[in-house]
Amino acid sequence: MIHARSDRSSIEELLEADGTHVHLSVPSLIKKVIERQEGTLTDTGAVQAETGAYTGRSPNDKFIVKDDETFERVDWGKVNQPMTEDTFLHLYHKVIDYLKQTNERFVFKGFAGADEDYRLPIQVITEYAWHNMFARQMFIRPNKEEETHHEAAFTVLSAPGLKADPETDGTNSEVFVTVSFKHRIVLIGGTQYAGEIKKSIFSVMNYLLPKEGVLPMHCSANVNENGETALFFGLSGTGKTTLSADPKRFLIGDDEHGWSDKGVFNMEGGCYAKTKDLSEESEPDIYRAVRFGAVLENVILDARTGRPDYADTSLTENTRVAYPLDHIDNALKDSKAGHPETIIFLTADATGVLPPISKLTKAQAMYHFLSGYTSKLAGTERGVTSPQATFSSCFGAPFLPLPPSVYAKMLGQKIDENETEVFLVNTGWSGGAYGTGKRMKLSYTRRMVEAALNGEFTETETYQDPVFGLNIPTSCQGVPEDVLVPRNAWEDKDAYDKQAKELADQFHENFKKFTYADETIAKAGPIKH
Repeated sequence: MIHARSDRSSIEELLEADGTHVHLSVPSLIKKVIERQEGTLTDTGAVQAETGAYTGRSPNDKFIVKDDETFERVDWGKVNQPMTEDTFLHLYHKVIDYLKQTNERFVFKGFAGADEDYRLPIQVITEYAWHNMFARQMFIRPNKEEETHHEAAFTVLSAPGLKADPETDGTNSEVFVTVSFKHRIVLIGGTQYAGEIKKSIFSVMNYLLPKEGVLPMHCSANVNENGETALFFGLSGTGKTTLSADPKRFLIGDDEHGWSDKGVFNMEGGCYAKTKDLSEESEPDIYRAVRFGAVLENVILDARTGRPDYADTSLTENTRVAYPLDHIDNALKDSKAGHPETIIFLTADATGVLPPISKLTKAQAMYHFLSGYTSKLAGTERGVTSPQATFSSCFGAPFLPLPPSVYAKMLGQKIDENETEVFLVNTGWSGGAYGTGKRMKLSYTRRMVEAALNGEFTETETYQDPVFGLNIPTSCQGVPEDVLVPRNAWEDKDAYDKQAKELADQFHENFKKFTYADETIAKAGPIKH
């Protein structure tokens, strides 16, 4: 367990102030949400709330305090922007004073990390009741004994109503998401988007766990009845939550995991799923999870019936639901399993040229892990309104305080030690780029993933893509053969060739920054012509 440090007397004063509610039950929090007019109830008893102007993360407003603790360890740059300790302390006292002046504030005490050897005791202090309910469902809830002896090693202070002044507060906008590893505090202000709470702690775990010899991963995970574990890496919108919620397998978690010498463990106690076009037919487990205790973000309700309209994305494409793991019938109770037999890298390729599934060599796995290619989908970040090609190292660059090489080296070692197979799966477009082609059918993707996990491709003939060098299975029961080889799915072959070359060039250009990658890995990307 990771223990607390540093004097945080101002936080203790806040906890003891009148109007502070510690560890309210779900029914009590829902009552507060309704009383305070923060949200409403759906026809199934879930809470619905709206996040105002900010319906996704604000990556340009994220900072890490640069001090003796972080100076040499953090990978400083556009993702990990530095903030001075003086600026942080100024914001910290401003947040404390603001929260003291609110009539009420809400506190959740729990954990990040299902493995007791590596878990982080946290407390989340929020201005809004629905944000605290979100934290309660997303993180690991303590039992009564753990609650009595809980000592937070990290505190999140969430004050959405407090807007920063860039000129006087040292921020880039009215929004700020700032972490101090010295003081063990996260400050969030100016945004009501609840995902900032979840992802800030994930970033913290990505900093702390490698010190313990544990690989933190932006992935979902499940396991079958024989104990065979699978990991699904991918950025938001690539299908991590959807594909890991498999009724034939037990869910470990949908987004954040650690891989220790003992195996895999979930960092969270809940799931945070996209709800755009959600239906009982396509995603029955997630659909049925939207019930009492769940929290819907920016989902439009029928004013008369209270029924969610998942097709209505008038507020944002990034509509979401947060729910505890036990809302999924086949969720693994202890959220821990053995070493993975299979890893799936998920990409939503909006160019439509990557194959729907391909088996990777060890060198290719390392190349694509470092590259982390996908198309950033609408709504997941402020200002993104249509798919944009992006390279996000380790399929999670926005949440990685350390250099990508740290995580890549750990993954490579674990793949070697456990003889783990790796596949690249494209859940994006087929038959053409975005606007011309069509999104890959979920039923096809499910069938291909199932085949990979069951070992069906072991004896299947493969075709090596002449541009990307990927080994593509030429057949998969239940999937049309012309879908498997992407060029065959395009009517205009010349347009495919041009698009494929353009994407290959983007891969090459992006990989230039990984000067430390050995020659075998560097040559495992698209073939240069």
